[in-house]
Amino acid sequence: MKFYNRTAEIATLQSIEQASIESAQMTMMVGRRRVGKTTLLKNAFNATPFLYFFVAKKNEILLCDDFSREITEKLGIPVGNYSSFSDLFKAVMQLSQRINFTLVIDEFQEFRTVNSSIFSDMQNIWDSMKDNSKINLILCGSIYSMMKRIFENSKEPLFGRATARMIVKEFDIKTIKEILSDYHPNYTNEDLLSFYMISGGVAKYVEQLIIKKAFTKESILNALFSEGSFFLDEGRNVLIDEFGKDYGNYFSILSLIASSKTDRGQIEGILKMDVGGYLSRLEKEYNIIKRNRPFGAKEGSRSNKYKIEDCFLNFWFRFIYKYRSAVEIGNLHYIRDIAVRDYETYSGIILEKYFRTTMIEAKEFSDIQGYWNSKGEDEIDIVAINEFEKRLLFCEVKRNPRRISLTKLKNKARDIIAKHPKYSVEFKGLSLEDM
Repeated sequence: MKFYNRTAEIATLQSIEQASIESAQMTMMVGRRRVGKTTLLKNAFNATPFLYFFVAKKNEILLCDDFSREITEKLGIPVGNYSSFSDLFKAVMQLSQRINFTLVIDEFQEFRTVNSSIFSDMQNIWDSMKDNSKINLILCGSIYSMMKRIFENSKEPLFGRATARMIVKEFDIKTIKEILSDYHPNYTNEDLLSFYMISGGVAKYVEQLIIKKAFTKESILNALFSEGSFFLDEGRNVLIDEFGKDYGNYFSILSLIASSKTDRGQIEGILKMDVGGYLSRLEKEYNIIKRNRPFGAKEGSRSNKYKIEDCFLNFWFRFIYKYRSAVEIGNLHYIRDIAVRDYETYSGIILEKYFRTTMIEAKEFSDIQGYWNSKGEDEIDIVAINEFEKRLLFCEVKRNPRRISLTKLKNKARDIIAKHPKYSVEFKGLSLEDM
């Protein structure tokens, strides 16, 4: 697969690279696994020599051997043998006082399992040597909660040391369309929705679908539910390190949210346990779910609904984890039949997410929410507001345009309109045809 997009990210990284000529830079980069962080970094830098350290889960001495070899090969300078990363990092910082170069340390959070004292050692070395250094240091990680703790918890040694912070996100809608145009030029809107529903713009999932030549609803479902499919264990692979030994409760909660049990009361009623702490961590620490409140509700409102932000993880919990016993006995046709049966309803929910995402990317509105009243009724799929231009947009989203009723939409919107008397108002129906 060719390298797509990332123009803005590359411009930012090259600006930081340029700044490192005069002063040491430390960038914290985070993004979910498979999103394409490593590929981005390997394509971003061209003005400085580039060192790449990958923190594998192995002995510290063996890691140091790998890293020393990388320095010798890329800089042409033998640095000797080291048994501790701290000593090697000190040698790297000494080199950076003579040479300007970029050092990427990938899966940086894994140092916690290799040797947890590395973070405090790095802090001491950085603080004492950065003023005379010309290093462009990128510390990259995929476990959001751990990276956040390392750099944003005031009790951690590297707190406040990063000079820049970057979150690498999924490909935007425009790029997904470009990819489909390259590999499946005559794609339909249904193809686009199916491709978005599974990949969500995550680079690795896009690549896997391209490898399988899966660009239609049928071929995508075949690729997902085939023997040995990359996707079957992917949810577990992505999240097991995040949640640790308590993953069972987190997985149960996420499975319910993916199956439209989206408010706390429903989840607690089914699991017979308090889930407030879990929901809070899933939202604030792990960045996996989003708490949505109805348009116009105050921050402390209890009328919240939770959604899984990641398209693939939402699908995985809805269809693969939920029916994991069938996966374990190899009855993949059974799950595929369920996915086909529920496709119209489920893809309708993803269609709504698609249109919300396109509105967010268009940057025309100051807020985009759904709406439902205190009884959970009069639900409106999308309410978008531009407070500067005093403009309101109400949208009803259906796969089939014939099922859209703007008359009903206007009735549901009356209370909101009454609270915004000076705003211009627009009503819109959005369907597959509008993708």
